[in-house]
Amino acid sequence: MKYFILFGICCLFALQGVGQGTTLGTRIAPPSGYTRINAGEDSFGAYLRNLPLRPRGTKVRYFDGREKRDTGVYCAVVDMEIGKRNLQQCADAVIRLRAEYLYKQKAYDKIHFNFTNGFRADYTKWAEGYRISVKGNQVSWYKAKEKDYSYKTFRAYLDIVFAYAGTLSLSKELQPVPVSSMRIGDVLIQGGSPGHAVVVVDMAENPSTGEKLYLLAQSYMPAQDIQVLKNPGEPKISPWYSLKSTGNIITPEWGFTSSDLKRFKE
Repeated sequence: MKYFILFGICCLFALQGVGQGTTLGTRIAPPSGYTRINAGEDSFGAYLRNLPLRPRGTKVRYFDGREKRDTGVYCAVVDMEIGKRNLQQCADAVIRLRAEYLYKQKAYDKIHFNFTNGFRADYTKWAEGYRISVKGNQVSWYKAKEKDYSYKTFRAYLDIVFAYAGTLSLSKELQPVPVSSMRIGDVLIQGGSPGHAVVVVDMAENPSTGEKLYLLAQSYMPAQDIQVLKNPGEPKISPWYSLKSTGNIITPEWGFTSSDLKRFKE
C-alpha cells in the first residue's frame, strides 16, 4: 500500500483562514489575495462548497465509532452520517457526494454507478422496486418492492453500490482531464486493490497572477467520516493546494500525479 504517515508536521503552522463557519465555504477562507472561483448556484461545485461541517475540533470517526487519530491529516469533518458498516471508504465517499447532489437535484436518471465486474446499477431501477442479486460474479435484477423514491431507499441503494464498487470501477467510469483544466468536483483517483480517491471540493484564484488553489476531501479505510485534507507539502497555504505544483500531488495518506485527475461525465 502506498501511503504516507505524517506526524503532525502541518500542526507547526497555522492553517490558512480556518474559522468557525458551519459550511466548507464559510469556514475555510482562501489565502490573502485569492478569491473563490465562481460556481453556478445549482452546480456540483456549489453543492460541495456548501457541505455542512461538524464543529471545529471534531475528530473523524470510523464506522464503528472509534476515533481516528489526527496526525496532520485533516482540518475539518463533513457533517454526514456514514452508516454502521465498513462500506463508505474512499471511492464510496466520492460516489456518495456525487449521488447526494444528483438526488437533491432530482436528477434520478443520472444516478448510476458500475460494480467492479462492470454491472451497471441504476438508481431509477432500484427505486422502481427492483433489487440486485449477486451470486459469485453473476449479477442480475429481480422485482421485490413497490416503487419508492424516498431518501431511505436511496440510502439503501448507495450501500449496495459501496459494497460492490471501488476505485477500480470508478476510475473506469470517469474521464481523464488535464490538471490545468481542474474544476470543483474533479477526482484524483488511482484504481486498484488497494487504490485511493480524493475529490476537489473547492477552488480559489489570484486575479492578479491567475494562480489557482484547490481543497481536497476524502474518506479512507476503514470506512470513516469524510474529511477536508491538510496539505503536507505546502504547510504555509494548507489546507489549500496550489495548481502550479504539477507532477506529484502528495496528500497526507496517499500520493497522486497530475495524470490521475478525472471527471464525472455529464
